[in-house]
Amino acid sequence: MSSPCCTSAVLLVFMALSLGAVADQSKERGCDVIGDESSESQMERALLKKLEPLSQMRFNVTVEKGKAENYIYHFRVCREVNSTLHDFGGLVQMDKQSGRSTVIGRINETQVFNGSDWIMLIYKGGDSYGSHCSGEKRRAVIMISCKRGVTANSFSIISEEREKEQECFYLFEMDSSVACPAVDSHLSVGSILLITFASLIAVYIIGGFLYQRLIVGAKGMEQFPHFAFWQDLGNLVADGCDFVCRSKPRNAPAAYRGVGDDQLGEESEERDDHLLPM
Repeated sequence: MSSPCCTSAVLLVFMALSLGAVADQSKERGCDVIGDESSESQMERALLKKLEPLSQMRFNVTVEKGKAENYIYHFRVCREVNSTLHDFGGLVQMDKQSGRSTVIGRINETQVFNGSDWIMLIYKGGDSYGSHCSGEKRRAVIMISCKRGVTANSFSIISEEREKEQECFYLFEMDSSVACPAVDSHLSVGSILLITFASLIAVYIIGGFLYQRLIVGAKGMEQFPHFAFWQDLGNLVADGCDFVCRSKPRNAPAAYRGVGDDQLGEESEERDDHLLPM
């Protein structure tokens, strides 16, 4: 009895280890900044996290220079272009004629830094140049510029610098909203006061309306809170302006003569006197 039990236990352990190994292999690798993990700065970690929304996207650009050079460049942000090869290739050049692939830069040798509205992503450790650039390893420089409202587009190659003795590179660019600075959402003091005032007005009107209708039992315009006060507000304001702004004494005689109906009658009689015969 003990032998079958031991065999089953061994099989279960072996299956668990196999599944764990498959899971580890299927998990895609991410960017590894050059240097020890402990030496990564908070800025680099923050930038890599900022680029994470682009990691599931693939970018391609075709370059044709006559019949001799026809290439397709495949690029992924902090992911391998072909995860089955396990070559850490984050930007790969494919020759359309021969089908030969060349790794331009690897995600396990990454550098990243930023400015006010851009992020620079550098993959180093690519395949050797051979006869160019003293045979050093290739590297890809990707300039990600801010463009709000766009997750990512306009991936293109700008140039390839391979005429120098050292520090040669491929330069690419693309637009993305992840490179944009965060929008300052803090409200000003005036905005806060305006929102508070509008909220109080809304509470006053709605609460007063419900009170007048449900408690007092008012109907029609009488449901408006303090309707009599607001109805007479214009007259009160006019009286206040008249009291504050008038420039003459209150007991000063009027500058004009009032005309009444009795005076009009008397004037009409006086005006007719000259029409009577002498």
